[in-house]
Amino acid sequence: MRRNLALTCALTVALAACSAGGAGLSSTKNTPGFAPGIDKRSTGVDGLIVGHRLMASGEYELALRAYYRAAAQQGMTVDILSALGSANLKLGRLGQAEQLLRRATAQDPAFVPALNNLGVVLMEKGQSGEARVIFRQAYALDSGDSDSIRENLRLAIAQSEAALYDTPKEKPAYNLVRRGQGSYVLLSQL
Repeated sequence: MRRNLALTCALTVALAACSAGGAGLSSTKNTPGFAPGIDKRSTGVDGLIVGHRLMASGEYELALRAYYRAAAQQGMTVDILSALGSANLKLGRLGQAEQLLRRATAQDPAFVPALNNLGVVLMEKGQSGEARVIFRQAYALDSGDSDSIRENLRLAIAQSEAALYDTPKEKPAYNLVRRGQGSYVLLSQL
């Protein structure tokens, strides 16, 4: 009986210490080993800024997550669509990147970063003719201020012209086959 009474007293004292405002187990201010509390009055860092920093450091998957968090807070703005497209481009997801960047350029046809990145996606997919048109539009909207867009346009022009005038690297092998008496059929490996 005494043991139960002692245990009850100890629990009562412990609970009283927990519920006390300044002292006891609930106080974590300046206590080593405890994480600081959350300041609900402050605002968090913008997900778009976090994503840009992660992209700069090469963390493309984490940047994609940060951009999605920004989209949940701000909606699918042209900046976020362009950023999502850029992250998918860096991850090699060309189909998703193209889709997102086309949505961004549909929202704002004069948004130069989305146009440039769409051109890069098209170049990666081998569609140099369309990429050339997109880069030319981005270069015109940028007033020729960006060296990277100028270089992208130059490469797209060179690649699209090379595609027009290039001869096939491999010449097809032709075989002459006799068909009946006096007639021949020309077969190709194409």
